[in-house]
Amino acid sequence: MQAEFAHEQAQTFLRQRNRFAVLAGVLGLTTLVSLGAAVTGDEKVVLVPITSERITVSSGGVDAPYLELVTRDTALMFLNRAPESLDYWMANILKLADPASHGVLKADLVKIVEEQRGSDISQAFVIAQIHVDPKALTSTVEGTLKTFVGAQVIASQRRAFRFRWSQRGLSLALAGFEQLPTDKEEPGQ
Repeated sequence: MQAEFAHEQAQTFLRQRNRFAVLAGVLGLTTLVSLGAAVTGDEKVVLVPITSERITVSSGGVDAPYLELVTRDTALMFLNRAPESLDYWMANILKLADPASHGVLKADLVKIVEEQRGSDISQAFVIAQIHVDPKALTSTVEGTLKTFVGAQVIASQRRAFRFRWSQRGLSLALAGFEQLPTDKEEPGQ
């Protein structure tokens, strides 16, 4: 009886050993395949060829250099427009919009598109300086806003614009935009 019990117990241990051996084999094979994929797979690195600064975004906040670059690119896209590219212009600005601000921003952009469509009025913005506040997620762009009718400059004014941003995880999105009053203007004009 003890021999039968011992034999039964030995068979149970052998089955367990065989299961662990198969599991170890599968894990070993998976490890080899993963290593092979890691060694032969393409490595992706986001390059920013226009800056030598190290740029990071983390869930803890946004680096000032990154916020400055995003502000610069957004300001140039936002403030340089012509009637021929209004649909492209609006679609790309809305891609940057925070979902919570999307509707309000789209309504403002639609007004601009309706006013400018079919006209010969274009505008160009030349950045003079950018100030960023990564803690408050705001940035201010100052420069010269030039308005053209055809190829002729009809206005050239010093202007400042504030961008408000929102961060969700590692994503930065446009939450708001406003023109700041100049020295000659009273707030609300």
